[in-house]
Amino acid sequence: MDDTKAIETKLQAMLNDLLARAGAVEDDLRQPLDDDLPEQAIDLADDEALAGIDDVLRREIAEVRAALLRIENGTYGSCAKCGADIMDKRLEVLPTATLCITCARAAD
Repeated sequence: MDDTKAIETKLQAMLNDLLARAGAVEDDLRQPLDDDLPEQAIDLADDEALAGIDDVLRREIAEVRAALLRIENGTYGSCAKCGADIMDKRLEVLPTATLCITCARAAD
Protein backbone atom coordinates (compact mmCIF):
# COMPACT_ATOMS: atom_id res chain seq x y z
CA MET A 1 0.00 0.00 0.00
CA ASP A 2 1.61 3.19 -1.19
CA ASP A 3 -0.41 5.71 0.80
CA THR A 4 -1.00 4.02 4.14
CA LYS A 5 -1.21 7.34 6.00
CA ALA A 6 -4.16 8.46 3.85
CA ILE A 7 -5.91 5.13 4.40
CA GLU A 8 -5.23 5.38 8.15
CA THR A 9 -6.79 8.86 8.20
CA LYS A 10 -9.79 7.57 6.25
CA LEU A 11 -10.18 4.61 8.62
CA GLN A 12 -9.95 6.85 11.68
CA ALA A 13 -12.66 9.12 10.23
CA MET A 14 -14.81 6.05 9.53
CA LEU A 15 -14.28 4.84 13.10
CA ASN A 16 -15.25 8.20 14.57
CA ASP A 17 -18.42 8.27 12.45
CA LEU A 18 -19.35 4.69 13.34
CA LEU A 19 -18.78 5.32 17.05
CA ALA A 20 -20.97 8.43 16.93
CA ARG A 21 -23.74 6.56 15.11
CA ALA A 22 -23.51 3.61 17.52
CA GLY A 23 -23.68 6.01 20.46
CA ALA A 24 -26.82 7.61 19.07
CA VAL A 25 -28.44 4.20 18.58
CA GLU A 26 -27.51 3.13 22.10
CA ASP A 27 -28.91 6.39 23.53
CA ASP A 28 -32.17 5.74 21.69
CA LEU A 29 -32.28 2.16 22.98
CA ARG A 30 -31.89 3.41 26.57
CA GLN A 31 -35.00 5.57 26.36
CA PRO A 32 -37.79 4.34 28.65
CA LEU A 33 -40.93 2.90 27.12
CA ASP A 34 -44.01 5.08 26.74
CA ASP A 35 -46.81 4.56 29.28
CA ASP A 36 -49.31 4.01 26.46
CA LEU A 37 -49.48 0.28 25.55
CA PRO A 38 -49.89 0.77 21.77
CA GLU A 39 -46.93 3.15 21.85
CA GLN A 40 -44.93 0.55 23.78
CA ALA A 41 -45.53 -1.97 20.99
CA ILE A 42 -44.22 0.53 18.44
CA ASP A 43 -41.25 1.37 20.66
CA LEU A 44 -40.40 -2.31 21.08
CA ALA A 45 -40.53 -2.88 17.32
CA ASP A 46 -38.33 0.17 16.81
CA ASP A 47 -35.91 -1.08 19.46
CA GLU A 48 -35.65 -4.43 17.70
CA ALA A 49 -34.72 -2.70 14.45
CA LEU A 50 -32.26 -0.44 16.28
CA ALA A 51 -30.65 -3.45 17.94
CA GLY A 52 -30.03 -4.91 14.48
CA ILE A 53 -28.48 -1.66 13.34
CA ASP A 54 -26.33 -1.58 16.47
CA ASP A 55 -25.07 -5.10 15.71
CA VAL A 56 -24.06 -4.04 12.19
CA LEU A 57 -22.34 -0.91 13.50
CA ARG A 58 -20.44 -2.93 16.12
CA ARG A 59 -19.19 -5.36 13.43
CA GLU A 60 -18.08 -2.45 11.25
CA ILE A 61 -16.32 -0.83 14.22
CA ALA A 62 -14.46 -4.09 14.88
CA GLU A 63 -13.42 -4.33 11.21
CA VAL A 64 -12.12 -0.76 11.18
CA ARG A 65 -10.23 -1.24 14.45
CA ALA A 66 -8.70 -4.44 13.07
CA ALA A 67 -7.58 -2.59 9.92
CA LEU A 68 -6.01 0.16 12.04
CA LEU A 69 -4.20 -2.52 14.06
CA ARG A 70 -2.90 -4.10 10.83
CA ILE A 71 -1.54 -0.70 9.81
CA GLU A 72 0.13 -0.38 13.20
CA ASN A 73 1.76 -3.81 13.06
CA GLY A 74 2.75 -3.56 9.39
CA THR A 75 0.49 -6.25 7.95
CA TYR A 76 -2.06 -3.93 6.33
CA GLY A 77 -2.45 -4.63 2.64
CA SER A 78 -1.38 -8.27 2.88
CA CYS A 79 -3.92 -11.01 2.26
CA ALA A 80 -4.72 -12.87 5.48
CA LYS A 81 -5.12 -16.12 3.55
CA CYS A 82 -2.34 -16.28 0.96
CA GLY A 83 -0.05 -13.43 2.00
CA ALA A 84 -0.17 -11.69 -1.38
CA ASP A 85 -0.52 -7.93 -1.62
CA ILE A 86 -4.08 -6.64 -1.73
CA MET A 87 -4.40 -4.28 -4.67
CA ASP A 88 -4.41 -0.59 -3.76
CA LYS A 89 -7.61 -0.08 -5.74
CA ARG A 90 -9.38 -2.73 -3.63
CA LEU A 91 -8.16 -1.10 -0.40
CA GLU A 92 -9.33 2.31 -1.60
CA VAL A 93 -12.84 0.93 -2.11
CA LEU A 94 -12.83 -1.41 0.90
CA PRO A 95 -10.17 -0.21 3.35
CA THR A 96 -11.06 -2.98 5.81
CA ALA A 97 -10.35 -5.75 3.27
CA THR A 98 -8.37 -8.66 4.67
CA LEU A 99 -8.32 -10.79 1.53
CA CYS A 100 -6.93 -10.22 -1.94
CA ILE A 101 -9.52 -10.36 -4.72
CA THR A 102 -8.54 -13.94 -5.65
CA CYS A 103 -9.04 -15.27 -2.12
CA ALA A 104 -12.19 -13.17 -1.63
CA ARG A 105 -13.73 -14.68 -4.78
CA ALA A 106 -12.75 -18.17 -3.68
CA ALA A 107 -14.45 -17.57 -0.31
CA ASP A 108 -17.78 -16.68 -1.97
